[in-house]
Amino acid sequence: MVNVLLVEDDIDLASTIVDYLELESIECDHASNGLMGLNLIERQLYQVIMLDINMPKMDGLTLCSLLRDQGIDTPILMLTARDTLSDKLQGFDAGSDDYLVKPFAMQELVARVNVLARRRSGEVKRLILGELEVDLSKRCAFLAGHPLKLSPTALKILEVLMRSSPQTISRQDIIQAVWGENQPDSNSLKVHIHHLRKQLDAHNEAISVVTIAGEGFAIKISNEGNNQ
Repeated sequence: MVNVLLVEDDIDLASTIVDYLELESIECDHASNGLMGLNLIERQLYQVIMLDINMPKMDGLTLCSLLRDQGIDTPILMLTARDTLSDKLQGFDAGSDDYLVKPFAMQELVARVNVLARRRSGEVKRLILGELEVDLSKRCAFLAGHPLKLSPTALKILEVLMRSSPQTISRQDIIQAVWGENQPDSNSLKVHIHHLRKQLDAHNEAISVVTIAGEGFAIKISNEGNNQ
């Protein structure tokens, strides 16, 4: 089941949306202001976040921008009565992925949510896991303030692992994401993973790439891990 978060201060509208989405087998949590929404996002993984712009305590644009600065790449759909081109551009500049003007048909909302739920956002500028940070715009990585010496391929592998964290991602999915149709030789992924582990271990042993037997790899914050 798709799980989403609605951050909307109009309680009547929010109730209508939540009820309708549940009929479409979409599980929807609700927050009535930006700060409540931020709190839920920090505790729960969502496939899509829907934000109203005009809200108390923290408006939707500020929340959207904050999430992107933190490296959160969950797709964001803006729901607002503002319908001018400048308003839409402002939303996209903040890092939103899509824009729906009120009033809207519930069927269209469901369609857009389902499309966004199938992908992660391309708007995120940074990926952060503890003291590990990947700057996607500059194509570089840092751990505990130290730059990591990674090839473009190893950096891409790190990006794939961090986007999936804390979930495990299979070897084949990593290969597909990094190399696409140009499949590498059988040892390439193993060599890059080994080098990536050495770079991480040199600066912070608590963050490691672990092997999940029969499943693939995951990057996690832990003092223990299987680094075979």
